[in-house]
Formats: sequence, structure tokens, C-alpha cells
Amino acid sequence: MIRPPLRPLSDKEKDALIAEQAELLRQQGAMIEDLVRRLKDLEQRGGKPRKTSKNSHQPPSSDGPGKPNRSGGGGKKPRPSRPGVSRRLAETPNRTERVFASECRHCYADVSGLSQHVRCRYDHIDLPPIQPVVTRVELMGGRCRCGKRFRAPAPQSMPTGSPFGPGIRSLVMYLHHSHHVSFERLSRIMSELFGLKISEGGIGNIFKSLKGKMATACEAITAKLRTASIVASDETTTRVSGVTQWQWSFSSEKAVLHKIAPSRAKSVPQDVMAGHYPDVWVSDRYGGQQELAKDHQVCLAHVLRDIQYAIDSGDSVFAPKIRDHLRWCIRVGKRRPDLKDNTLRAYAARADDKLDQLLALPAAHPAGAYLKKQIKGWRTKFFVFMTNRNVPQTNNISEREIRPSVVFRKVTNGFRSQWGADIHAGYRSITGTARLSGETPYAAIRRLVDGNFSLA
Repeated sequence: MIRPPLRPLSDKEKDALIAEQAELLRQQGAMIEDLVRRLKDLEQRGGKPRKTSKNSHQPPSSDGPGKPNRSGGGGKKPRPSRPGVSRRLAETPNRTERVFASECRHCYADVSGLSQHVRCRYDHIDLPPIQPVVTRVELMGGRCRCGKRFRAPAPQSMPTGSPFGPGIRSLVMYLHHSHHVSFERLSRIMSELFGLKISEGGIGNIFKSLKGKMATACEAITAKLRTASIVASDETTTRVSGVTQWQWSFSSEKAVLHKIAPSRAKSVPQDVMAGHYPDVWVSDRYGGQQELAKDHQVCLAHVLRDIQYAIDSGDSVFAPKIRDHLRWCIRVGKRRPDLKDNTLRAYAARADDKLDQLLALPAAHPAGAYLKKQIKGWRTKFFVFMTNRNVPQTNNISEREIRPSVVFRKVTNGFRSQWGADIHAGYRSITGTARLSGETPYAAIRRLVDGNFSLA
């Protein structure tokens, strides 16, 4: 093949060619760096796939950077626009202001004497100036005829000691534990937003003053939990005085209990249940949460993530079939309210038979063989939910309950004292239990501060 002769290039064409080659070299260099990084990562992990939130118990934050921004017109089509919806008017406005027209905006004629009716209605919402209400309490007294001094008792709603009332105590408790606002920022918020001077030590004293009420409320919650027939649990790490401890979450239909303990051992839930043996315990496959009830339902969401890891490792025969079967079982579980008892029993028998057939298949890939061994070990704890309508298929209820505390740990980096950890566990127990009956966290903690907290 005869190459055509190269024609002379102008200086402008040479500059363009050099710039094009430089950009190509930059892209190739970035590609080489990425390939080298991936090769080192594979060598360190022995060729195993990277663990993410989709194939393991890692949190989504460990998955790395999110999706890149879309460029141009590629990718999914934008969602079609929807008709606008305005804000609903308040049912009971504090006041109504009627404005009558004085002249026509078209011909400027005087219309003040004409009959007028409502042509437009809207709400204007604002906050009044926020400032604390200070009540000066003067306790009168004197000297009795017996010669001794006397003084009037303090009002029950405004006792001596801390000057801060229940509204302030409830608010700082709510902002700190529900919205993870630090003591320093709470002090600034109180000063800049409410015009109230309160030190970080004063906030700590407010929390300490509620220890007794919280302990009483948690005792009632624990007693309610010990009557439940189905209990779900989960645990996560936390930091107390620079030492790793464990925050446990126990959930039932009517109670939620949090407990921060220095141990992850099975003795923690045993101490909480105090001999109570529920019908079903729902959790992941951690050994410290086994043999705590008559039956045990493992979290199928955790199992599906392990199956996905086997698929990512290269198993294309056994793991996908197990995944599809468990997904079908979960779909059946979601339809339980609409299924008759006989139909549900038939589905449960079909699920067991199908799983036996899949376990009889050979698993040639090492990841599939390891997965098969795991499933055989937990074989009897997969389908409890298909024979008991009240048992969930996953442990998502406990994971959702414990997630705010995980965010709290990441924001605050843990607790500086054990009493602070106990206060947080008590707060999560009270607000979590109240949420089961539709009550907001602030309303629940306000009832606690007022001394009116009780379980339904």
C-alpha cells in the first residue's frame, strides 16, 4: 500500500494537531491510571469483587462517588411535567383580612360603592417575633407568731432550681437527638434565634435532669416489649468516651427499646428479655441474635445481598436461581393480606420444595458452593413469614429504627460520657415507641418533660 505524500501543514494546523494529540495523551494517561488502580485493587482482594451496599452489609456511603452528571441529550428521557398543585388553605386561619377594590384597574372608575364578592383567596403565613416569656416568681413569707420564719411554696409548674421551663427543655432535647445539633450550636441557636442566653453546661444539666423520667419510661417500654410475640432486633457500633460500644435496637408491634452496652454478646438481648421467650425473633444471621425465640426469621434482604456478591464473583448458575426464588417468596409475603390460609400454606409448601430442588443442583463455582453451604445452614429459618402473617420478610423495621443513631454517631463522633449515651438511648426508645402510634418525636418528649408519658 502506497501512502499518500504528506502535504506541508500551516502553523495553525500544526497547533491544532498538537492540541488534539495532547488531549488524546491526557485521556490515555487517565485510562492507564484507572486500570492500574483497578489492577492493584484486584490483586489486594485476590480477584474478588468489591463489596458494596448491593452485595454486602456495607452502607451506601461506602460505594464511592455517585452517578456522574448527564451531559448532552443522552441517558433517560426527562419525566413529563405534571400539573401544578398549590398549597392548601388553612382550615382555621387566625384572622381573615378582606380587601375591597376602590377603582377599576381597566377604566379607573370608582367602584367603592358597588357590590363586591371574593374573587381570590390565599393564605399569608409568617412567624411572630420569637422571644422567651420570663415569669418572675416572688415567694412571700415572714415570721410566724411562734418565732420561726415561713415562706410560700414554689408553684408546681415553676419549681426552684433550673430557670428553664418544659418548652425549652423539650426543644433542646429534640434538636440535639433528632436533628444532631451540637451543644455549641444549640447555645448559638437559643441566643441568636430566641434571644435566650443558655450555656453548653446548662444544656447538659437539662439532659441530666431528665434521667429519672427517662429511666421510668424505659422501664415501662421494656415491660411492654417483654409481652410481645414477635421481636425484631439489630445492632450497630457507637463510641462512648472514646471506646467502641454497641447500640442495640429491639422492636415489636407496640414498643421500641434502644440499649447501649459495652458488649455485642448474646447476653445483652437475654438481659433485656429477662426470660421472655417470643414466638418469633427477626434479625440477621449474627450469632448473638440466635436461639432467642421459638422460631427465627432471618432477614431475606441480607441473604439477597450475599447472593448478589456470589453473582458478582462469577456464579451464573446457582446464585441467580436462588435470587429469583427468594424474590418470588418476598412478593408472596407482600400479598399475604389478600391470600386465604389454605393458599398461603400451599405457597409455603411450594417455596420449601423449590428450595430443596435448588439445593440439589451442583454448584461448580466456589462462590456458589460457599453460598450453598450458608443456605443449608439456615434452611429452616427462611420461610417463617409464609406461615405467620405477622412476621416480616426482612429486618428493615429495625434497620430504619437504628439509622438515625448511625447518622447521630457520624455527625457527633459518639458520646463523651456514659450518661450521655444512656440519655440518647432513652430518647430513641421513647420517640420510637411513640411513632408506632402516630405521635411525633417532639410531642412525645414534651409529654415526658411534663410528666405525662404513658404507653397505650
